[in-house]
Parts: sequence; C-alpha cells; structure tokens
Amino acid sequence: MADEIESAAAEGTPVFQIQRMYLKDLSLEQPNAPHILLEQSQPQVDINLTLSAEAVTDGIFEVCVTATVNTKVGDKTLFLVEAKQAGIFEIRHVPQEQLDGILGIVCPQMVYPYLRAIVSDVCTRAGFPPVLLTEVNFQAMFEAQQAQRAAQGGQSLN
Repeated sequence: MADEIESAAAEGTPVFQIQRMYLKDLSLEQPNAPHILLEQSQPQVDINLTLSAEAVTDGIFEVCVTATVNTKVGDKTLFLVEAKQAGIFEIRHVPQEQLDGILGIVCPQMVYPYLRAIVSDVCTRAGFPPVLLTEVNFQAMFEAQQAQRAAQGGQSLN
C-alpha cells in the first residue's frame, strides 16, 4: 500500500488527505457578569465567520475557520465567544485553479462541523443556551470572494 502511494505521488497523481483537525484558539468573555446575567431582556446575537488558508510546507496547508459570536443585551456584552478550528491537509499535484477551490470550499466544509460543535458546547458550558451556527454554503462564499477580487482587480486597472 505504501509503495502504491509513493508511486502515485511520483507519477503526479493528485493527493488529498486530512492530516489533522484541531482547535487552534478558543476564547470566552463575560465582561459584564454577574450583573448582566440578571437582565431579562432578549439578547441580540451577531455571528461573524472568517476563513484563512496558508501553506505550511510543500503540499501541506492549514485551513482555519473562525467564528466570532457577540451576544449583547442593549449596548452591553452578555458574552463573546471566538473559536478558531483548523485542519491540516496534504494536497499535491493539483492545478492552482483547483487548489484555490479545495482550500476555499472543500477544506472549510470539513472543518466547519467541528467549529459548530465547539461554539455550541462552550455557550452551554458558560451557562447559556447553545448558539447553533447555521449551515454555510462555502461554494457561494468562495465565488463571492472571487468576484470581489476580480472587481477590485478591474478597478485597480482604471
């Protein structure tokens, strides 16, 4: 089996493997506790997702999906959670245009379920109802980013 993998790599056969999934960073803040915990008002929840991908070494990439959940009552923060879930992927012998899609769509789709579970769990452990992150269409997100880059590139030529 190892010989097959080595010969496939030598022949330039595309390789895609998950090396590791891990929690890269986690932060929970309740800056106005305990007083704000006595408030009866419905909190406002703001969720922001960001993606990053970078080459670690030749053919090895780290893809991170970060969720920032800011929950407020009025103008005061009830709690703030920031979680960064990452994966290390081996990706070799893939054309650049396909590599961008793999890093921007396929890898985040694999990392995101772990992030959803972590955010829900940390909110529950902090004494709040779980915050359930909605499903994300990473392909639409990737295509929007590509269109934005193309538009910016077009604008810079003017």
